[in-house]
Amino acid sequence: MRRFRFLRNPLATEIGNSVEAFLRYLGGPTSIFLEGADGSRTRAFVTLLHGNEPSGAMALFRWLKSARQPAVNTVCIIASVEAALASPLFSHRMLPGHRDLNRCFRPPFDDDQGLLAEEILEILRLHAPEAVVDMHNTSGSGPAFGVCTHMDRQHDALVSLFTGRMIVTRLNLGALMEISEHRYPTVTVEVGGRLDDCAHELAWSGLCEYLERPQVLAGDVVDWGLELLRNPIRLELNPGVELAYAEQPDPGVPVTLRPDIEQLNFGVVQADVPLGWVRDDLRSLFWAQDVSGRCAVARLLRVEEGRLFPAAPLKLFMITTNAAIARSDCLFYAIEQGGAEDSVPA
Repeated sequence: MRRFRFLRNPLATEIGNSVEAFLRYLGGPTSIFLEGADGSRTRAFVTLLHGNEPSGAMALFRWLKSARQPAVNTVCIIASVEAALASPLFSHRMLPGHRDLNRCFRPPFDDDQGLLAEEILEILRLHAPEAVVDMHNTSGSGPAFGVCTHMDRQHDALVSLFTGRMIVTRLNLGALMEISEHRYPTVTVEVGGRLDDCAHELAWSGLCEYLERPQVLAGDVVDWGLELLRNPIRLELNPGVELAYAEQPDPGVPVTLRPDIEQLNFGVVQADVPLGWVRDDLRSLFWAQDVSGRCAVARLLRVEEGRLFPAAPLKLFMITTNAAIARSDCLFYAIEQGGAEDSVPA
């Protein structure tokens, strides 16, 4: 059963006068084809893989209302429309009982979210885009960054349209960007916090760059001056471990994190900076694996009289204070000091 609605060059007058009205007009997962000034090439823009990340949908709605023509043909994929519309608007990452769609882009495609991911891959295969940008918001406030699994000049060029920071990871989570090595240059762009106006504006300005430039891939430029961060380690809670965010230890849970922990996003956090409190052995509470498959919990965290600290200076990002996301996805990503480089090599 086909899950997507397909639209071609929708008129600005028919898509509604607000982002919510636009999503209600779409009704569900939708692929919008926009004819470009150059019809010989196609790019792809993907947004709303997570229903609680509004910046991409807001930017696309604004573009469609402007009635501009993109430089080349563009296929726009708006995925988790029902989750975004679930009350209150833009509050559900996915619908209750559903898997995270951005963990479903690898077999088996044997449930609703897997089949939806499979159809997205088929749409991309049919259009064979020269590039794919998958736009997200971070769960907590923080600066923008790009993510890719395959580093080369094409990925550098795409990320540079939006931000000066790029993370290169070999984590295999079933995310859309993991198709990049085998098919088309694909990057995830995290434009910033889902509630931050600056993230919405970055999404808009970056989308304009992506859609209006005749060339978005590497040409004569060999160095975009990107800050490069390699192989982050993902810190997760073990199954069944509960946590809270508070100014002091919560006696009802084994892990309490400080409520302002989002402020540590993308700073170098020294080993004497407290992160929170724990009431059990670290390895019974947390899971972390480095790129070689070794347990990395002890390299990231230490405990001193029940207080939780970094085990060494770390650069942290994707920190969230949303307990549901922290439990179902991860607490944060960490790069040990020395994992950052000043620029991306040509």
